[in-house]
Amino acid sequence: MTTSFVGKNFLVVGASSGIGYQIATQLLAQGATVYSLSRNTPANLAVHHITADATTLQGDIAGLPEVLHGLVYCVGSINLKPFARLSKEDFLKDYELNVLGAVNVLQGSLKSLKKSTEGASVVLFSTVAVGMGMGFHASIAAAKGAVEGLVRSLAAEFAPTIRVNAIAPSLTNTPLAKNLLATPEKIEAAAKRHPLNKVGTAEEVAASAVFLLSDNARWITGQILHIDGGMSAIKTT
Repeated sequence: MTTSFVGKNFLVVGASSGIGYQIATQLLAQGATVYSLSRNTPANLAVHHITADATTLQGDIAGLPEVLHGLVYCVGSINLKPFARLSKEDFLKDYELNVLGAVNVLQGSLKSLKKSTEGASVVLFSTVAVGMGMGFHASIAAAKGAVEGLVRSLAAEFAPTIRVNAIAPSLTNTPLAKNLLATPEKIEAAAKRHPLNKVGTAEEVAASAVFLLSDNARWITGQILHIDGGMSAIKTT
């Protein structure tokens, strides 16, 4: 099946950098009209930008088109600490950013999503750490675990008119992960933890999100797509 984004409107939350920037770039290249929402305006992208903080949104989002064909919430955090050093505020901050921010955006754009006559698609982001159990990931894994529960619940509630899925990447080379991949040695060590012996790129993860937004994924909902170099599924040694 071929697909086209020409004449379709998409909202990308977090398009100012990293995976979100690449999602917006790939959608634009395929003819979509892209609306972005973030505190910073994306550079060098022909998007309709809405300056806002997802965690403080209330009510309908001003500036959206009447009809939205898809929405991606790719805001995230990497807050790695020993459990004993995690404060209640750490847990609340990760939950607010990853879960409540997505809730605010979804509630604020739901009217436009429901008006897509051919059905709309929502893509959220989880992490490989939810399913695997990784040390020092307690706060972010707890928040992203809630995202996965939200995905399944909303997929059931919104079917058949709105599909809801999530992508659970492993470590990806983005500005968010710059401290973890700051040297060639760190990149090599991270690559060796993956069966495919590489660190993911923003372009690769973005392509998966664009697929889930497309008509080629019209029979996919309620799923967590693991884009993680095989980490969550296989061992080679």
